[in-house]
Amino acid sequence: MSENNIKSIAVLTSGGDAPGMNAALRAVVRTANHYKIDCYGIREGYNGLIAGDIIKMGPRSVKNIINQGGTILKSARSKEFMTPEGRKKAYDQCVKLGVDAIVCIGGDGSFTGAKVFNEEHGIKVIGVPGTIDNDIFGTDKTIGYDTALNTAMDSIDKIRDTATSHNRVFFVEVMGRDAGFIALNSGIATGALDILIPERKDSLEDLFNTFRTAEKVGKSSSIVVVAEGEELGNIYDLAKATKGEFPNYDIRVTILGHIQRGGSPSCADRVLASHLGYGAVIGLMEGQNKVMVGMQSNKIVYTPIEEAIKKHNEIDKDLLKIAEILAM
Repeated sequence: MSENNIKSIAVLTSGGDAPGMNAALRAVVRTANHYKIDCYGIREGYNGLIAGDIIKMGPRSVKNIINQGGTILKSARSKEFMTPEGRKKAYDQCVKLGVDAIVCIGGDGSFTGAKVFNEEHGIKVIGVPGTIDNDIFGTDKTIGYDTALNTAMDSIDKIRDTATSHNRVFFVEVMGRDAGFIALNSGIATGALDILIPERKDSLEDLFNTFRTAEKVGKSSSIVVVAEGEELGNIYDLAKATKGEFPNYDIRVTILGHIQRGGSPSCADRVLASHLGYGAVIGLMEGQNKVMVGMQSNKIVYTPIEEAIKKHNEIDKDLLKIAEILAM
C-alpha cells in the first residue's frame, strides 16, 4: 500500500435507500478508524454537505446498525448540489473540516454529482454502489439487490398461494425503472408464466400466445412479473388488454412498490457492503480517485466513475431462455 496522504474522509448516503447501506457505512467508519483516519458522517446526502450537517463518527457511532435497513445518515436528492453555487458551498464545508476525500454510497446520479464535484474542486471521491436495481456497471452485484430480490420472491410466493386457490391470473409489478434484474430473477425463482422487462422488446401478442400455450398444457393459475419500466405499457393497461382477449380470466394486479427497498439486509448484502466499505477506504489510501469500488468474481475492483455511469450491467440472455423453458 502506498503512503497514506488521506487524513480525513467524509461519508454520505445519497439517492434511493437500499438495504445494506448501513453495513457499508459501518465498514467505512471502522476501516478509517483502524488506519487512524478521521471520519465524518454527512446527514441527508449532498444537502447535508452544503448545509454543514456533518458529525464526527467513530467505531461506536455505527454499533448495532449492520442489521438495519435504510440509512441512519438519511438520504436525499439534492437539487442545490446540481448547481455550481451549491457545490461551492459543499467545498467550503470540506475545507472547514479539513476533509480530503468523500465516500459516496449511492447510485449513478449520486456518482455523477461526486465526479463533477471532484473535477471542480479537487476533493477526492470514491463511489460505493448502493441500489436495489443492480444496474451499475463495474460490480457483479450492488448493495441492496439481493435483499430486494428476496423480498420480491417472498411476496410473489404469497401471491401464488391466492392465485392457485382461486384459479386467478396475477400481474405483479416489481421495481426496475430501467433494469429487469429483479423481475427476471424473482420471476424465475417463483415460477412465473411470463416476465416483462425493459431490456427486451415484448409484444401483447407474445403475452397472449404464452397464455394460450398455458391453457393447452392445463395451467389454471398464472403469475406474470412486470418490471416497472416495461415499455409495453402500464400494468393496469396490460391487465385490461389481457381481460379483453381472455374474458373468462379472473385477473388481479399487485404493485409491490417500496416494500422492496426496506427490510433487514440479507447475509449476502451485509457481507458485500462490508467488503465495499472497506474497499473504498483502502482505495483512497492507495491513491484511487473518481472511481467506484465493486466486486467482480469475489475480488475488489475499481472502475472509473465515468464508465460505471455510462455502461450498464447486462441481462443474462441464458436466463431469459431458462425463464421461457421452465414456465410451462
